[in-house]
Amino acid sequence: MPSKKNKRKRPERPTIHPKNKYSDNPPDFSLLASLYPSLKPFVLYSRDGRPRIDWTDFNSTRELTRVLLLHDHGLNWWIPDGQLCPTVPNRSNYIHWVEDLLSSDIIPKNSNDGDIVRGFDIGTGANCIYPLLGASLLGWTFVGSDVTDVALEWAEKNVKGNQHISELIEIRKVTDCQGAISIEDSNCGESVNCENKMDGNVTVVEEAELLPSSFDPPLDMNKKYSGPPLLLGVVRDGEKFDFCMCNPPFFETMEEAGLNPKTSCGGTPEEMVCPGGEKAFITRIIEDSVVLKESFRWFTSMVGRKVNLKFLTSKLREVGVTIVKTTEFVQGQTCRWGLAWSFVPPVRKIISLLVPEKSSLSFTLEGLQRQFSAFHVLQSIEYFFCTGGASCKLNASSFVVDITASNDQCKAILGDEAKPPNGAATCNTLEASQSSSYLHPPSNNLSFRVSVFQQIPGTLLVKASLQHRDGPVPGVFSLIIQQLEKILRCKFCREKTTRN
Repeated sequence: MPSKKNKRKRPERPTIHPKNKYSDNPPDFSLLASLYPSLKPFVLYSRDGRPRIDWTDFNSTRELTRVLLLHDHGLNWWIPDGQLCPTVPNRSNYIHWVEDLLSSDIIPKNSNDGDIVRGFDIGTGANCIYPLLGASLLGWTFVGSDVTDVALEWAEKNVKGNQHISELIEIRKVTDCQGAISIEDSNCGESVNCENKMDGNVTVVEEAELLPSSFDPPLDMNKKYSGPPLLLGVVRDGEKFDFCMCNPPFFETMEEAGLNPKTSCGGTPEEMVCPGGEKAFITRIIEDSVVLKESFRWFTSMVGRKVNLKFLTSKLREVGVTIVKTTEFVQGQTCRWGLAWSFVPPVRKIISLLVPEKSSLSFTLEGLQRQFSAFHVLQSIEYFFCTGGASCKLNASSFVVDITASNDQCKAILGDEAKPPNGAATCNTLEASQSSSYLHPPSNNLSFRVSVFQQIPGTLLVKASLQHRDGPVPGVFSLIIQQLEKILRCKFCREKTTRN
């Protein structure tokens, strides 16, 4: 019991955007059940009397979403069985991140329409959640597109059921009449420098650090997106938007989409899957953006797997965007990422001679071998740092390791003194090309926490967070986590084979 109390009192870091309505006041299920009798059957109570929701029950999650939208946002809402049911706090995080992008002064604002903000929701779904939240919270106008009759019908119902914002939202039908557009068919322009540092924002939803990876798979040529149009063929001639946003189909098959036994949010095949998964889907958005370019100030999409984020960021650099930004959305045990880019010339150059050490870094381990679990990875993390002499404390219940390393121990972890865990002795360690002028170990002890999360079966997220942020440590923390990534990937992940 004491350990659970400590865990509640010492959160690793805030996990919700500070502008989110639920950042300081999470939903009170018991209160909501007393106010809305329809929710009462779905609110369960643990042995200690705490209310909870059964997230594996679609009807529970749908009713909770309906009640939250009505109680906290004044929105009438419903979706039929089987349609994708969004979680309100998570979707609000995305809305507020886009708000941060629009309020930044990196690229110029649209001057034609004054303060009117216009967004485009790719695949709005029956739930129409982004236009409803954006319009009710911030007064934004939206075009929400979709292809299925059910999605279009219920999106229209959800808009018309809220007369106070209905004039702000247009639901647009997508017809499958647009052929594939390739990058080569358009003038991509010259490649320019990219910037993926969110500057000046004290935002709790932090940027994802894009660490070098030994596995950056190419997009399978047989798995290119081949579905209905996304932007080209849907955006009309002369239309201008401040941004687009998208909750893409994360998976390649419905079987893969159903592997998580802890949640049941519904979802049709059109909403959940496409050949090539989210990587192919977002790649098509990037290709469309090359043609549309300055029709949008910002192009954005949610990303479900960090390894895809790295691939997509590289793709953006190839097509010559002016700026790239990334962020991380963390809600409970679920991690998603946000990717944003623009072709609009920046109004000011972003020059940073000294980039401070990031306080949080993460990477994914995909293709985990069947005989290994998250706990095996956690043990190897502890062993890796112990071999360098660092002080380690493993908490098996919360899947974290707390590490404290002195100046000399940091050198040992990064040098030949740090031996790889058992089974990884044959793997190539981090090359000795790290110049001594770059390694400046901290004058005080370096304290950080490494956590392990399971995303889907066979995929783990490893996250490292500095515990003391008042003294940046140039380069050392990042190099240590890069070293850890190489060791863990080599030991636990299956090698990818390429087919001719």
